[in-house]
Amino acid sequence: MATTDISPLTGIIAEELVYVDFGEHEGKSVLEIADTLPDFYEFLVESKEGGKCIIRRSKDKSFRLYVSQTAH
Repeated sequence: MATTDISPLTGIIAEELVYVDFGEHEGKSVLEIADTLPDFYEFLVESKEGGKCIIRRSKDKSFRLYVSQTAH
């Protein structure tokens, strides 16, 4: 039986395939952020849990992570 790791931020998409598309960390992969900036990674996880985080596939077939700053 194969075990699939599920990221708390990207789900079944591998963290090295998802790139931040905002702010000073734009262009960094989620995996890189998890390794080097654990506090920012935790912020992203909390944003996802709060429904403020979205992953979109761009025209170049890459995955981009966005965080909404607006309150609903």
